[in-house]
Amino acid sequence: MDVQIENRPKGARTFTRDAAERARQAGGLIRRHRMAAAVLAILVLGLAAYFITGALNSTGEAFVTAPATRGNIENTVTALGNLQPRNYVDVGAQATGQLKKLYVNIGDTVKQGQLLAEIDPQVASAKVAVDEGNLANLRAQQNDRQAQLALANANFERQKRLLAAGATAASNYDAAEQAAQSAAAQLNAIKAQIAASQSQLDGDKVTLGYTKIYAPMSGTVVSVSIKQGQTINSVQQAPTILQIADLTKMTVWTQVSEADVPKLKVGMPAYFTTLGQPGKRWTGVLQQIQPTPTITNNVVLYTATFDVANPDNVLMTQMTAQVFFITAEAKNAVLVPISALHQRRARRGGTETAGQAQTKRRGGLAPWEAGEKNAIVLVKGADGKIECRAVSVGVSNRVSAQILSGLDAGEQVVTGRETTQGSSSNNSGNRGGRMGGPRFGRL
Repeated sequence: MDVQIENRPKGARTFTRDAAERARQAGGLIRRHRMAAAVLAILVLGLAAYFITGALNSTGEAFVTAPATRGNIENTVTALGNLQPRNYVDVGAQATGQLKKLYVNIGDTVKQGQLLAEIDPQVASAKVAVDEGNLANLRAQQNDRQAQLALANANFERQKRLLAAGATAASNYDAAEQAAQSAAAQLNAIKAQIAASQSQLDGDKVTLGYTKIYAPMSGTVVSVSIKQGQTINSVQQAPTILQIADLTKMTVWTQVSEADVPKLKVGMPAYFTTLGQPGKRWTGVLQQIQPTPTITNNVVLYTATFDVANPDNVLMTQMTAQVFFITAEAKNAVLVPISALHQRRARRGGTETAGQAQTKRRGGLAPWEAGEKNAIVLVKGADGKIECRAVSVGVSNRVSAQILSGLDAGEQVVTGRETTQGSSSNNSGNRGGRMGGPRFGRL
């Protein structure tokens, strides 16, 4: 891209072009070095395969083989969890009294607005009756005060006209004015009392309405905490009568170790199985990783959650779930057992063990390191000869690995060698964080 530089010395423009040219040359050099390193790695694996193939076929040993197959593979983070309803509500009582009637039981399906229970309304009804009586009395007083105010105002107007005509004393006028003002004040006081009494009545009517408890949402009654006939006291706090939950959608709450949490990402696929149906998968997407851990016996665990549909209500509250978060997966891939993968170099970093050093000096095969993208497999041909091949590895787990190139489905790969007793030797365990097959030290 041409860069226009105005009003700058000629030397500055030359320096800029030189710097850009040097940057392009450096980028090309880095790319060539990377390509050369990749080619060198392939050549090294190829040469290793050539020499090891000859050594294996000269020993005459019998090997255990397994076919490369096609299938699906996953790399997962596992955790234990339990199921909780996605939406639920605790239904409480806001009125005090005896639970007169309970209309539902655990497991019943209810609709929003359905009557669930009734509290004895006698106390609340009595309060409403008292409030209505007080309000009626105050309204009667209001009518009396309005009549007195009208009389006082008429007398005041008459005294005003007489005073203007000089037919009455000023004291009579003042007394009439004061009487009219007093009557107006008394009427306003009665109106205020009526407003307060009306508020009291409205509140007590609401409390009376609380004696009938309705479902705030549709769902299933999952718990009932109070029996019919029991006395409820809602003065200090609203006691819970029952709990309603929507069981058509469940939330899986899992506890993930601090070592595995960095592998999780919101939005990654997840699935779980239950003890009752270990062969059935319920799938979902990771929605939340809570930042605050729980610590139990010095073990740090983080909570991860995701939702799952439950249209048939097969999943129930507090069920135990074996959860799998999928970090990598491949479909219809060429798969081989982990024990079929080998490599020629020792573990990266740290000090080589005596066995690793010996294997390296002899030109033998070491178990494959998990996460490596290149490996060596021993392929047994139709003629019984062993061929050593360099392959590219994709997704892997503790059991199998995906082969991206270098091997076809159906080919027989060596997973171990037979011992003198006729049994097979296969050290495919994960030792010290390493996954791979048996060592072929003497080749």
